[in-house]
Amino acid sequence: MSDRAAFFENETWTAGVIGLGYVGLPLAVNAAQRGLKVVGFDTSEAVVDRIAAGDSPIDDVPDDALAAALDGALTVTADESVLAGADALFICVPSPLTRDREPDMTYIEAAAGTVSRVIGPGMLVSLESTTYPGTTEDLLVPAATGSGLTLDADVFVAFSPERVNPGSDSPIGKIPKVVGGVTPESGRVAAAAYGRLVDSIHVVSSARAAEMTKLLENTYRAVNIAMVNEMAALAHEIDIDIWEVIGAAATKPFGFQAFYPGPGVGGHCIPLDPQYLAWRAKAAGFDTRFIDLAEQVNVAMPKYTVRRIGALLEERGGSLDGARVLAVGAAYKPNVGDARESPAFDVMEGLRDAGAEVDVWDPLVPGTEVAARGFDLVDGPDGHDLAVVLTDHDQFDLEALAGAVPLVFDTRGAYPRRGLAFDTVVTL
Repeated sequence: MSDRAAFFENETWTAGVIGLGYVGLPLAVNAAQRGLKVVGFDTSEAVVDRIAAGDSPIDDVPDDALAAALDGALTVTADESVLAGADALFICVPSPLTRDREPDMTYIEAAAGTVSRVIGPGMLVSLESTTYPGTTEDLLVPAATGSGLTLDADVFVAFSPERVNPGSDSPIGKIPKVVGGVTPESGRVAAAAYGRLVDSIHVVSSARAAEMTKLLENTYRAVNIAMVNEMAALAHEIDIDIWEVIGAAATKPFGFQAFYPGPGVGGHCIPLDPQYLAWRAKAAGFDTRFIDLAEQVNVAMPKYTVRRIGALLEERGGSLDGARVLAVGAAYKPNVGDARESPAFDVMEGLRDAGAEVDVWDPLVPGTEVAARGFDLVDGPDGHDLAVVLTDHDQFDLEALAGAVPLVFDTRGAYPRRGLAFDTVVTL
């Protein structure tokens, strides 16, 4: 074990976290809870001020946990120079897509610029943001060594993909961490550092392998969700209950993992990560047929959902044009207030474009976010012609909902999963 790996394994050191969002803030608080000193940096002074006041902007970081960290080991700042006092820098910035659905590297490039200005001897730099294979070598190694520092002698560079699961009961420190260095020595040093942050480490041969691991995890999910979405549409056409079929298939103790259909895919990972892999593949002259087909199927689901709702109303002598529709849930997954890339809004916009008046019922998503998309937030059904369940929060009373509106279209299988059946409820 190198001297630096032994330092990270045995000494009290300072973790610098770049980006205090859904990934960075949980990581910073976890590091503080595990006895390390932590400097959290974000370019947004408003975000820093809010966190410094003990008001967590992240559902998975309770205010009391944040307050305890701030009272002890955690300092937050919008001054990047403070990071110069850290021993390890963990980059947790967004990695969205451009309008052309290509990787937007703006945030990672900005973070690399910060690294180049604060890097010092002995530092570890680890990128956690989802990206295409080769990013850590192409952007972070030059940033870490540009001032004349030598890789593996003065600085160490690695990639370790974030595995945050919003709304989960699993603390970040309990989720196994994949770690890959740009060299074996950087990998050993990074593994020693992450060993202080999480209970389980899986070291891979390179940063590129670690980058590819994250893309495989979420591409696997995207492809299987697309497959079951297509199966759901087929099942409807031949009058079979897809939820019954999935439940039956899930009794097989091997060779099958249940995935469930829905109005589309959302969140920061599943809609985006496969496109990072597809983009990198195209640059290598490789055609990603499964990924491209899954993208087409999943992107089409909101429109399919709107068509199904229109058909249901027409069967009953109505029409989307002029109908009052209650969108039940706007978040991308149950029991969180996170609406990033949520397909619920795509469905709502499609309904609105077809002439429906759409209200939103979601007690977790901020009203400002709903209003910014041009919809009104309401407290529940009130004279609506139809309700469409787009997110199945536990706190929704589905029995009461079925009794309050003439028709419910359940895109999430919420009713069958709770063992509920009503003549007025139709599932996707």
